[in-house]
Amino acid sequence: MAKPDYIYAVARIRAKELSCFSSSTLEQLMACKTYDECIRMLNEKGWGSGSAGQTPESLLEGERNKTWEQLRELVEDMSVFDVFLYANDYHNLKAAIKENYAPIQGVDIYNPNGTIDPVVFRRAVEEHDFSSLPSEMAAVADEALAILRETGDGQLCDVVVDKAALQAILAAGKASDSPLLAFYAEHTVATADIKIAVRCQKTGKSLEFVRRALAACDTLDVGQLAQASVESLGAIGDYLSGTCYEGAVEALNQSASAFERWCDNRLIEKIQPQKYETTTVSPLAAWLLARENEIKTVRILLSGKRNGLSDDAIRERLREMYV
Repeated sequence: MAKPDYIYAVARIRAKELSCFSSSTLEQLMACKTYDECIRMLNEKGWGSGSAGQTPESLLEGERNKTWEQLRELVEDMSVFDVFLYANDYHNLKAAIKENYAPIQGVDIYNPNGTIDPVVFRRAVEEHDFSSLPSEMAAVADEALAILRETGDGQLCDVVVDKAALQAILAAGKASDSPLLAFYAEHTVATADIKIAVRCQKTGKSLEFVRRALAACDTLDVGQLAQASVESLGAIGDYLSGTCYEGAVEALNQSASAFERWCDNRLIEKIQPQKYETTTVSPLAAWLLARENEIKTVRILLSGKRNGLSDDAIRERLREMYV
């Protein structure tokens, strides 16, 4: 089968990249005196509706929806981007299981941006029939539902589903023809494993628990990471210092938010070369990641302005931009 031709789509994306936020754009937003002034500036740049009832959440979600709609106009087979949506699918699976176990009235706990309609998850759990789900997900759903019903252990339920989500992301990345998507998947799983290991160390989880939570990947030895997790934060840092995640150690020593920033900046750094690629799906995936990074950064900035943080405190949380 011939590979899809993305030349036209990439050319269109190149034009859209011109409107992406740069570091100087972020400085313009930082110069705004108030949160409301930031919102007005974003409206002037085409973000949001500018209506009086618009919330920051709806503004940002609108930008995300716009990004995906623009991709749908350019790409016939959107399944190449499913690797970015699997986390939402598994979130919705957890939501359906927990809603079935302990219903919550009047709260929307589902993410609409997945590859499977949330209604499918709700029905599957209600009927305890997972045949409508992909086979790997069906097995996980059955296990997680049994855990919650038999033990009431919501945390263990989360561990089982979250690990399966990481495994699905990694498998999709490896199956892709795109080195960028493969890198994204590996980066996502490895950095998630690091966060899990740190969190487990701080909460005193057992070695068995950590091993059950970590998802195997190519750039980390999860056995060694799990062992380091039950020893100390320093042991985690020592192990990471011998891997390609050496740069994460300093960030981890600072704070969880510093590590999150390091993860995002590493991803942006790795996708930079796609600005010069012209024929594959990778530049489109890079633009999608760049837009997600942009939206996340604007959310951080708005939150800082709304909560009265100093400019220095906000700046240290801002991400590097793609353009």
